[in-house]
Amino acid sequence: MKKPIFALLLAAATAAQATPYRPANGQQVIETLPRRGDPVQQELRRMRSELDARPNDVALATALATRYIGLARSETDPRYLGYAQAALAPWWRLPSPPPPVRLLRATLLQSTHQFNPAMDDLKAVLAADPANAQAWLTQATVQTVQGDYAGATASCARLSGMSVELVTITCIANVGAATGRLLKSEQLLELTLERSGNAPAELQVWALTLLAEMAQRRGAADIAETRYKRALALSPRDSYLLGAYADCLLEQRRAHEVAALLKDQTRIDALLLRRALALQQQGNAPEALAADVKELAARFDAAAQRGDTVHQREQARFELMLRHDPATALTLARKNWTVQKEAADIRIYLEAAVQARDAGAAKPVLDWVAQHRTEDVVAARLVRQLQAGT
Repeated sequence: MKKPIFALLLAAATAAQATPYRPANGQQVIETLPRRGDPVQQELRRMRSELDARPNDVALATALATRYIGLARSETDPRYLGYAQAALAPWWRLPSPPPPVRLLRATLLQSTHQFNPAMDDLKAVLAADPANAQAWLTQATVQTVQGDYAGATASCARLSGMSVELVTITCIANVGAATGRLLKSEQLLELTLERSGNAPAELQVWALTLLAEMAQRRGAADIAETRYKRALALSPRDSYLLGAYADCLLEQRRAHEVAALLKDQTRIDALLLRRALALQQQGNAPEALAADVKELAARFDAAAQRGDTVHQREQARFELMLRHDPATALTLARKNWTVQKEAADIRIYLEAAVQARDAGAAKPVLDWVAQHRTEDVVAARLVRQLQAGT
């Protein structure tokens, strides 16, 4: 969700920093730095220099932070999120910073799953400016992730008349897909996208990604793949999109395609995880798999030492699928469930409970699935397994 989909872009850009790494030899490429002649980087350096000279210039700081947040997603580089926070440093710890800063702070906070302080900031922004479409959209995103579907629906409804139709419908469809209206929401969003051909590419990617996930959840892998490819044609470096498409391919046991898809994207923990799962599925590169598992373990250990719990969903999947430790995976999935309640959170919690043979531990999720009429073919299969005691 840039402008207008700026918040969603950041919400999807989740990545943790790796531990210090020593290359095997002097020829190994560790990082490709942005070219100094790149016009975007030149503009950022110019803005950063101006901000160094005028660190209390709110307009300049928020403009720079906004640019950094957009780059965090488009370049699949979480370091830009830190740069964005640095740009806002003079106001970051203030209880009531200026509204533009407060909205950006909320966006950055929700990117690291600090949802409660993010919601506090969003409510304050909306109290001062009830016509702030971006704040309503960001709030709807947080509410949906947390499972507050009534609140999310209300926030989405406030967008009507404030933004283009595709924003409102995508927001509403995202909630409907989680509350027993998957196919109808998918059909409505598809029709809206078809008549929104002039929408910004970022907005089309958001809608296409959601449509692909909807099709995947109802078992229509061919339709999902078509939509994922359309979205990737518009945004080939989108880390959330790459991870979702990789999962779709893994479900179809097309591991070799996942390895090719993610060959240059493994700095992102979630994408390295999927590359490792692909190597495991292929079964013909044990040394490469062992190296990926070791690297992931180091990254998750480093995150734990920092007190970073953003990637508990991915870590639960790592423990379950790669370390074959369902008890640890279930503990992580349970902790993650207290923070976020999306389709992927349901799947990993139920899968861990199945492998741990602990249907009782899955009761909160089983109750949630029944209450909200969750539609997901994988979740439905896992529910049946738990109910059958297998």
